[in-house]
Amino acid sequence: MKVKLEAIRNIRDYTNIVGYEKVENIVKLADQIKELSITHVNSTAFGGGVVEILSNIVPLMNSLGIKTEWEVLEAPQEFFNVTKRIHNALQGAALDLEKEHINLYYEVLRHNVEDILDLRGEVVVVHDPQPLGIRSFTRDHRFWVWRCHIDLSNPYKPVLNFIFGILKQYNASIFHMKEYIHPETPTPVKYVMPPSIDPLSDKNKPLSESTIQKILSKYDVDPERPILVQVARFDPWKDPIGAIKVYRLVKKKIPNVQLLLIAAMASDDPEGWIYYEKAVRFAGEDYDIHFLTNLIGVGPLEVNAFQRVATVVLQMSIREGFGLSVAEALWKKKPVVARGVGGIKLQIVNGVSGYLVKSIEEAAEKTIYLIKNSNVRKRLGENGYKHVLENFTIVSHLEKYLKILAEMSRSKE
Repeated sequence: MKVKLEAIRNIRDYTNIVGYEKVENIVKLADQIKELSITHVNSTAFGGGVVEILSNIVPLMNSLGIKTEWEVLEAPQEFFNVTKRIHNALQGAALDLEKEHINLYYEVLRHNVEDILDLRGEVVVVHDPQPLGIRSFTRDHRFWVWRCHIDLSNPYKPVLNFIFGILKQYNASIFHMKEYIHPETPTPVKYVMPPSIDPLSDKNKPLSESTIQKILSKYDVDPERPILVQVARFDPWKDPIGAIKVYRLVKKKIPNVQLLLIAAMASDDPEGWIYYEKAVRFAGEDYDIHFLTNLIGVGPLEVNAFQRVATVVLQMSIREGFGLSVAEALWKKKPVVARGVGGIKLQIVNGVSGYLVKSIEEAAEKTIYLIKNSNVRKRLGENGYKHVLENFTIVSHLEKYLKILAEMSRSKE
């Protein structure tokens, strides 16, 4: 199913952010590959980092004259139960795939190839495990790329073997970090490309003070009191309960602190409701813990406002593919306290743009220190902003994509 995007993007709109020279370099790179057409395929059009990236980069590529389309699977809930099982196993959980799981996986993907997806691009970029198997039902000579957004540093081997059996049919794979490239990855070519934030999107663009105050008032958040924020799915790997534990330790020293747990309930994540309910039960009747989701109208603009008023941003993930919400917070000059897992280690320079911690207790200690020291918060925030500007904006991401596509184009000649 094709995703139709209304967003209009122009690379020159970013000149004041990243500079004239970088923008012109991207325009020149795009001119070299305008003959290529690209189709991105993923599992959902709403919720999560992959959607965030595609929503921004697809219109930008089209504005550069590169024909780029975005296709999404149609699948029953049972399919996403299976793919969530695969996702968790690839991040280390010992979960086996039964024959009926595999049969359902292939059956849904065959139906999508035959009746739902329009795979006309000369380069097909398939995101994560959910749509990976569509390659098994195509017979063509196009360039197939797997874009992996998952931490594969410690996978459950039987499920990894299943995924790699499919991946043998692909021409290339792209990972967030070098550490995620398993030695047995079967694609002939492997690339490293971290994801990015879009400084001009609703989630990251500057907001007026009146807009921010209106949003805070709507959701009963008090801007005069310290605010802790975690933006992440309700997922065992994101550890929302860990964030609540940090908040409770902080509250013992700073009684008026508030915690905002912000998430989009994505259609391809059936476990989301389970862990949402667990977190709500764990929070109990503490009215200073706010559960803020798309189900009550919290969208990108609201997330932007909440991050901008945060005193400290938490990211208590125990596994993380990358964790773009960290870059979002740093872009807004907010200090981040996070576990040093996955791509978070690339984003936070410990003691310079935030703190990498190993325990709930250490996270609470650093958070209390930051709440009490505004000068330190300001210094870390400024450093974090500069680090994201240099490394994790959509302009840098697009530049890397275009270089990879140019290399693919040359390999086809």
